[in-house]
Amino acid sequence: MKLEALRYHKYKKPGKIQVVPTKETKTPKDLSLAYSPGVAEPCLEISSNSKLVYDYTNKGNLVAVITNGTAVLGLGNIGPEASKPVMEGKAVLFKIFADIDSFDIEINTEKVDEFVRAVELISPTFGGINLEDISAPACFEIEDKLTKSLSIPVMHDDQHGTAIVSAAALINAIELAGKNLSDIKLVMNGAGAASIACANLYLSIGLSKDNLLLFDSKGLISESRDDLNKYKLPFANSKFPKDLSLSDALEGADAFVGLSKADVITEDMVKSMAKNPIIFALANPNPEISYDLAMASRKDIIFATGRSDYPNQVNNVLGFPYIFRAALDVKATAINEAMKIAAVKAIAALVKQPITPELIDLYGIRELSFGPNYIIPKPFDKRLLPNISKAVAKAAIETGVATKTDFDLNTYFSNL
Repeated sequence: MKLEALRYHKYKKPGKIQVVPTKETKTPKDLSLAYSPGVAEPCLEISSNSKLVYDYTNKGNLVAVITNGTAVLGLGNIGPEASKPVMEGKAVLFKIFADIDSFDIEINTEKVDEFVRAVELISPTFGGINLEDISAPACFEIEDKLTKSLSIPVMHDDQHGTAIVSAAALINAIELAGKNLSDIKLVMNGAGAASIACANLYLSIGLSKDNLLLFDSKGLISESRDDLNKYKLPFANSKFPKDLSLSDALEGADAFVGLSKADVITEDMVKSMAKNPIIFALANPNPEISYDLAMASRKDIIFATGRSDYPNQVNNVLGFPYIFRAALDVKATAINEAMKIAAVKAIAALVKQPITPELIDLYGIRELSFGPNYIIPKPFDKRLLPNISKAVAKAAIETGVATKTDFDLNTYFSNL
């Protein structure tokens, strides 16, 4: 696998993306329009009205994928250069799933204000900013500052992409388990960027804070601890002692979401959970409990991982391309909570539709229907684009962050 992956990225051309022209450039006339003297005309138009940049350039279909390489996949702080293959990969996903052009940008600083200023200075080029693989708590500060200072959508996908897709899976898993989100006891392990975003979104869609137990590397996030930062503090639980173990917390729990490290959950812990337990073991590349051990522990389990080789992969690609597609198309100034929740509901609803023959052929399956092994759509389901993007666009319009005044949702849906 190592040699195959290295060859893939090295040959025939190094890397995974390139820039190609979108207009004819075959004749002297073409060249005079593309550059001098013809290029002056759109420049003058934009100079007189900056909003026309969307009419005469690629800004409206261009997203920056930006990182400093401080929290890359399961690799940690590997630096900006080493993070570039991942950022190029993210640009590829934008293109193949939502036809969005992307430039990957690696910034060589770990200082929040320097990073923010760098993004602010290059922001006129782009229609949206996708932050990626930035360590916590810096990622929270960076996103917050950029959201306030820029008038284009900004989203840290490691946070919100994971939250949106896992929330959709959670909604469906709870339905299958015959329970209500407001009543379940949910235990989370890991309190980094993705976990905090997941916890916030779960609360937004109906989870009770009293029933959420969040663990970090030091134990339960509780009100009796004096070492919590401002991002963890809102999740401090007063109902349980600070020395409560993860094993004890899982006893009788309805659901577990792990965004931590491999093998922190045992078969006995799974067996101690409530009827029809939901386990999202999302640590990559190895989950908090292996698929085989989890499935062997009990028959009524509903299980998901972040891996593509098992059922129910919680994959951010189910969300971010289509959310940005909608945000760009309505010229949104932000990606707000209503847009995220609209994406959650659209993703969750898709698995209730009959699976297409195309997906059956692509994945080599006989049939697939909503159930314990199908609580989240497949990444190559082409219905994701129209369903999610329309829902997100509608939410943007209804909440007032869409600035395109002549946008028609019905026409939009038919053209996706």
